[in-house]
Amino acid sequence: MLSVNIICIGSLKEKYLTMACEEYIKRLGAFCKLKVTELNEYKLPSNPSSSQIQKAVLEEGNSILSVLNAKNSYNIAMCIEGKHLSSEQLARQLEKISVGGQSSICFLIGGSYGLYDEVKKKADLNLSMSSMTFPHQLARVMLLEQVYRAFQINNNGKYHK
Repeated sequence: MLSVNIICIGSLKEKYLTMACEEYIKRLGAFCKLKVTELNEYKLPSNPSSSQIQKAVLEEGNSILSVLNAKNSYNIAMCIEGKHLSSEQLARQLEKISVGGQSSICFLIGGSYGLYDEVKKKADLNLSMSSMTFPHQLARVMLLEQVYRAFQINNNGKYHK
């Protein structure tokens, strides 16, 4: 069974987001071994300077890199400048990774100021959900839904129409 790990900065603060994630995590249990790894968000003042933001992105990025097992996993960095894929294309990509011999896929979600460049460089794929900007906590829900949809597509499920 394929392992899917979502490494993300910060924890969910809103109950409705937590409930949505829990629902997709439950549904994904039929298709993969799913793990969500939450890493600490770097604390910033309410009006951070650009150097403080850069330091936060660096610290959060190093935190991601410290838990990333690049050799045993296909790593996908979630970033706005990444490649745009349709749901069907994502499904084909996940199938291709699985059939290609990888037993683990790792999705990387940065904090509210994005992902450190070194994390993006270590990724096998940089993926964008949209050209629009979303809160990184909502991005986790959206990612879980799209991974679930991809498994449904690959298994000819009725969820994706």
